Amino acid sequence: MFKNYFKTTIRNLRRNKGFAFINIAGLAVGMAAAILILLWAQNELSTDRFYKNESRIYEMYNRDKDAAGNKWAWPNTPKILATTLKNDYPEVEDAVRYNNVTFLLTQGEKHLNVQGAFADSGFLNVFDFPLKEGVSKQCLGSVYNIVLTEKLAKKFFGNENAIGKTVRIDSVHNCTVTAVLKDLPPNTQFNFEYLLPWSYMDKIGWSDSSWGNNSVFTYALLKPGVSQAAFDAKIKDITINHTKGSSYPSSTDVFTQPLSRAYLYSKSENGKLSDGPIKTVRLFLVIAVFILLIACINFMNLSTARSEKRAREVGIRKVLGAQRIKLIFQFIGESILFSLGSFLIALFIVKISLSGFNTLVNKELAINYSDPVFWLFAIAFVLISGILAGMYPAFFLSAFKPVKVLKGTFKKAEAAINPRKVLVVVQFTFAIVLIISTLIIQKQIQHTLDRDAGYNRNNLVYIFGQGDIDKNFTLIKNDLLKDGSVVSITRSSNPITRRWSDSWGFIWPGSTKQDEKTDFVRLGADADFVKTIGVKLIAGRDIDVYNYPTDSTAVLLNETAVKSMRLENPVGTIIKSADNNTEQWHVVGVVKDFILESPYQKDINPMIIFGPAGSSGYVLHLKLNPANSTASNLAKMEKVFKEYNPQYPFEYVFADESYARKFDDTRRTSKLSSLFAGLTIFISCLGLFALAAYSAENRLKEIGVRKVLGASVFSITSLMSKDFLKLVIISFAIASPIAWFAMHKWLDGYSYRIAIQWWIFALAGLISVLIASATIIFHVLRAAIANPVNSLRTE
Repeated sequence: MFKNYFKTTIRNLRRNKGFAFINIAGLAVGMAAAILILLWAQNELSTDRFYKNESRIYEMYNRDKDAAGNKWAWPNTPKILATTLKNDYPEVEDAVRYNNVTFLLTQGEKHLNVQGAFADSGFLNVFDFPLKEGVSKQCLGSVYNIVLTEKLAKKFFGNENAIGKTVRIDSVHNCTVTAVLKDLPPNTQFNFEYLLPWSYMDKIGWSDSSWGNNSVFTYALLKPGVSQAAFDAKIKDITINHTKGSSYPSSTDVFTQPLSRAYLYSKSENGKLSDGPIKTVRLFLVIAVFILLIACINFMNLSTARSEKRAREVGIRKVLGAQRIKLIFQFIGESILFSLGSFLIALFIVKISLSGFNTLVNKELAINYSDPVFWLFAIAFVLISGILAGMYPAFFLSAFKPVKVLKGTFKKAEAAINPRKVLVVVQFTFAIVLIISTLIIQKQIQHTLDRDAGYNRNNLVYIFGQGDIDKNFTLIKNDLLKDGSVVSITRSSNPITRRWSDSWGFIWPGSTKQDEKTDFVRLGADADFVKTIGVKLIAGRDIDVYNYPTDSTAVLLNETAVKSMRLENPVGTIIKSADNNTEQWHVVGVVKDFILESPYQKDINPMIIFGPAGSSGYVLHLKLNPANSTASNLAKMEKVFKEYNPQYPFEYVFADESYARKFDDTRRTSKLSSLFAGLTIFISCLGLFALAAYSAENRLKEIGVRKVLGASVFSITSLMSKDFLKLVIISFAIASPIAWFAMHKWLDGYSYRIAIQWWIFALAGLISVLIASATIIFHVLRAAIANPVNSLRTE
């Protein structure tokens, strides 16, 4: 029986090559798109979920209220928290700290500026990344130990065994390689190429025991059976209790976030972690389901549209005794066979497109063909797709009555509403929703790109102050100004495109106790900050330690800070620290608000820009001379830096490029939406193309009669087109409110956002009508201009 069914399927494929191609092509493209999305979603959902004790690992979070009473949560914690948890709470099996750092690593003549991290000695026991060489329990046990990733070890030592060899850190200390990790998997938040022990951080004086300095990530491994809720209740006041009686007691709560949720649910909303990347994952999983559904709808429509061709076969089989259930199994079996062929083609499409898709999503995705789980998934995927695509046609075709079929009287008049039309409407509804969504996302990106950042990014470069840069700053500055490569230079505590620090606990004339909870973005600066960065000074002057020696304790405020502090005449105001009245700063100027953080954030946070005494200058900002070419300026700069900082590579970042990277995630969403909208439209149009061909074929005699009676080509074209375009217009009417609701919810994530305008929907409607018209026009025109003699000669 199965052999007979297989032969019948192959014969049908050969007899209807065009329709078979469209069926298989549509299903294959839909499957390929779904597989790519599922690969990406699986990577996102499995982030940091591969550790042995993953279910017992928790990330520590803080929660507090700002001066306005708004709750917010953040993952940066005091350095002392981990040791306190480990020593004072028996529920904790281990607690470890993690903090990224960039050092120059030197081995022989090789110098590499590489990102690594400080970590406690138990880090690799809690997070059991696989080791290539060494033992995890001992590898971070001594001050001068270092653990390398496989990639970094190969850069330094080639294929030699790296264990026991030394690497020099910042031209200061020699560290011994105690272990080599296999390269980090793509589904982890951790980003390092080497690990240094926390004791080394203590050795170089970077650690502290302040409960007010929230600057590192802390992870707790709880003992088996410990309840998260009970543990959270116990540690809630840990920071409050340890700051009681101090000059500035804390009101910060501490709580845990399961590691399995730490990445996907990382957005704070009123002090709760309830959103984050999971929102995007859900969105694209829905898109994957709908793309596959649209491909299956094509199969359903084309199978039922050509029902007349299979009717006699069904009639004869029933006359010969075939039961309906066997016919259903036959047609579902054909569908599964189509699905299998489409899946194999889909795998080929995925293979050739995966590299480009990885570039688009910034991941390293791959299919593990040796994994049995993949093949179980593949079988389930083929069966579900085949049954989904074949279910309706199977029941439809198997329901034909043999008497009517063999008499040729089984055809019904075309109904105003039938399942085939409904399915076409479903297809185009989803396609139009994606078109509208893509247009709105692109509009939102452009709206934010056009926003004034508040400073001049053109010709602005920043360089991290490593090695001897800080010691030789004055010499470097003088030489750069002398050779004409830059027009100004300043130092700051962080790049102008990033927020590294914030502080609260300040008092000023007229401030209240509640004002001490005002959180200020903290930025350290040196002379010529305003001139170099290009921010707008609206009151007072720039910090200038050369002409005003007391400016080492000067500060600049942004407009929002002035409003938050309720200062009418801010210049000259004295600001003090609430827990140390001997620390005070004087305001010398006010600058216009500028964007340091997300450009999608409407409200700018209050900011204090401290003079040299208030913050160290780790980053150099340089304004290139616009009279010279960029290449010429950079060549001169490299010469100067090589002279005064010879051990370090000359590395720089353009501020405009760094600012542009703030849009990467949204651009990625936009590109993915555009890609899958295009694929959805392509699949829908494949089906529409085939339906138009079949409709034209079935109406040849009707068209012949109309032409004989004097109908013009235009009137026939209009008559045939309107049936299809009517469905597209209905789809647009259904899609518009769905798209509006979905995009309204998406835009809620941005405080600086566009208003959804009517012309976006009008444009999407026009695009969909034009695409549908272009799809069907070939078959419609061919039928309209055909010679009626050919279609009527048998009448």
